[in-house]
This record gives sequence, C-alpha cells and structure tokens, in this order.
Amino acid sequence: MLLRIRIRLPDRPGSLGKVARTLGAAGADVVQMAVLERDNGRALDDFTVAWPAGAGIGRLVDGLGAIPGVEIVGVWPTVEPAGVHPDAAVIGQVAAVPDRGPQILADAVPGVLSADWAGLAEIDEDGHAMLAHASIGGVLQDELPALAPLRPRAFTAPDGAQYAICPLAAGRVVLVVARTGAPPFHRTEVYRLEQLVGAAETVLGAAPAGLVCAP
Repeated sequence: MLLRIRIRLPDRPGSLGKVARTLGAAGADVVQMAVLERDNGRALDDFTVAWPAGAGIGRLVDGLGAIPGVEIVGVWPTVEPAGVHPDAAVIGQVAAVPDRGPQILADAVPGVLSADWAGLAEIDEDGHAMLAHASIGGVLQDELPALAPLRPRAFTAPDGAQYAICPLAAGRVVLVVARTGAPPFHRTEVYRLEQLVGAAETVLGAAPAGLVCAP
C-alpha cells in the first residue's frame, strides 16, 4: 500500500537525509517527495511511501516524531502515481476521449491529489450544486457542502472533510475533490488542480459543450 506523509521540518542541510533514513529504518520505501513550501527556516514536504499492507504506522510515526524539529502534519492512504508525469497522462486521456473528458478528469484527480474521491457538480440558476458524476469512492446521492464562492480554493466542511474545488465550463460545473482523515489541501494542490482544469478546457475548447456533464 502507499501512504502520503506530510511533515514540517527544518529547512537546512541534512534534514531530508534524517527523514529518509528514518523512513527506511521503519520499513518505508520512498516513492515520491514534493516540497510544498519553504518559509522562515522551515519546509513543508509531502512524501509518498510504499508501506506493508496491514502494518500499523505506529513505528513510522514514532520514528519521525523523534527527529528534532520534525512535525507530522498528516499520514493518509494514497494510490499509485500515474507514471512519471501523471498530470500529462491525465490530459492525454481527456484528449483521447473528449466526449467524456470531464468525467475522465474527475476519475483521475483523486490519484493525482491523494484524495478519496472527486466529482462533477452542476450548478443551477439559484447557485445550488448537485453531483452529476462521482469517481470511485464518491456517492451521487451525497449532499455537498456549500461550494460558494466558486473559484479555485480549498476549505474544510462542517463534518471535518477536506475539499478542493475548481469551476469549469464557465462556472456551470465545479470539479469537487474530497478527502477525510488528511490535512487540508495545500495551496500548491489547489494550483495543480486549477492547472489540470485549465489544460482540460484547452484540450476540449473546440467543443465547449463537452465540458458540461453528459446526461
């Protein structure tokens, strides 16, 4: 299985090495690492690691927590990254089947952003949102939290679930991404979502109607 681990650590030489050695000693194999931010001598990093299925994460958390200056922000399950360039792979899939481009995008986004599910919400004239398509893990009948304001952003729902949204099709549709038991979506994740939507709209631009959920 794969885990995403978000940690804050000192932004100085040797810090990443200590984290990597600790992960290895605990039995984790680092698959990916991404720097989310650097500020005031601290860094916020995401690690994707392979972890034995069914194994508890106690020794992993204890090991990281014992490193001076390291703060564990969150640990949550994720899925296999879609190749070396997952974002490009997603847009390639959208371009290959443009009639289902938005649905393909929604189905792929959870893997890109380590989310539980994603969906396409249609916005009616009164501004109400209703799921018209949901990826694996989502349920069409589930009630969505209030999505306004409709712009690329992240927010925490009243039930504690984390959401990121990005409008498409001139605001008639919103791509909704959700996860639970994980930290809020970082601004770099929201920007990545916005870039994916923008690229998809460019690919599908010759047929704007294709951006609206198919019946």
